[in-house]
Amino acid sequence: MIQTTVRKSAVAGFWYPGDPLQLVREVSEHLRAVRPFPFALPGRVIGLISPHAGLKYSGPVAAHGFALLRNRPSATVVMVGPAHRSVFDGVAVYSRGAFETPLGRVPVAEDLADALIAADPRLYAEPRPHRDEHSLEMQLPFLQHTVGDLKIVPMLMGSQSRAEISALTGALSRVLPDRSDVLLLASSDLSHYHPATVANRMDALVVGDVERFDPESLQERIERTHDHACGGGPMVAVMKAARAMGAEQAAVLRYADSGDEAERNKSRVVGYLSAVLTALPPA
Repeated sequence: MIQTTVRKSAVAGFWYPGDPLQLVREVSEHLRAVRPFPFALPGRVIGLISPHAGLKYSGPVAAHGFALLRNRPSATVVMVGPAHRSVFDGVAVYSRGAFETPLGRVPVAEDLADALIAADPRLYAEPRPHRDEHSLEMQLPFLQHTVGDLKIVPMLMGSQSRAEISALTGALSRVLPDRSDVLLLASSDLSHYHPATVANRMDALVVGDVERFDPESLQERIERTHDHACGGGPMVAVMKAARAMGAEQAAVLRYADSGDEAERNKSRVVGYLSAVLTALPPA
C-alpha cells in the first residue's frame, strides 16, 4: 500500500518567496502586467506550456498562460515535467497525498492518478524523484492563485525517449478525453545559457513547432539535440494528448529570455515560452 504523503516545498524561499503574502503580491504583479492578447482565443483551454525558472525570471512569461485561468472555479491539472535531479526510465507519478507551498496544500487527484498508472506499465507511482524537483512546483503558486478548487496529478519524465513519450501520450489519450474538468500542463524552459542572439534563433524553431501545433516536428527536433528544451518530452506528450482531447489550435502567448527580465544579462540566457492549446467552440 502506498503511504499518503505531503510533498514539502523544495524551492520556496529560493526560487520564489517563502512568505505567503510576498508570494501572492509577486504572482499578482505578474498577472496584472499581462496585456490583452491581440487575438481572440477560440474555445476551451485544454493545455498550457509553461516555463519553470525562478519566479522573477520566468514569472512574467508564465503569467500569460495562467491569466487565462483567472477566477476559474475548479480544475484538475495533470502536470508533466522533466526530472532535473533524478535519473530513471518511465514516468514517475506522485499518486498520493498533496504538494505544499507557502499558499497551502494542493491535493493529488488520486483516482485519476491511479487510472493513468493502470493505463500503461511505464507510468508508475514513485514519489522520490519529486522531492527536490522544481519543474512542477514552480507552476503551483500561479495555479493556487487563479483556480478555486484545485487538484493535481504530478508526473515527471525520466528519459524523455520516444518510447516514453508514446507511453505517456497513450495513457493520457485513453484516460482523459471524457474529463472536461482536466487541464494538461507541460513544464519546460527552452535553450540554456547561450548568448541571446543564438538562444532566440534556436528557440524560434521550437516556438514555430508549437505555433503550428506540430508535436511530431518538435519530437524530431529534440531527438536531434537536447539543447532546445529541457522539457521537450513533456511538451510533445501534452501536445499529442491535447489533440486527442479535442484541441485543434495552439497559440503562443509570450516568448522571452532571462535577459529580458531581472538581471538584464544577454550573454548567457534561458528561453521561456508560454503557450495555450485550445479546442474550437461547438458549431
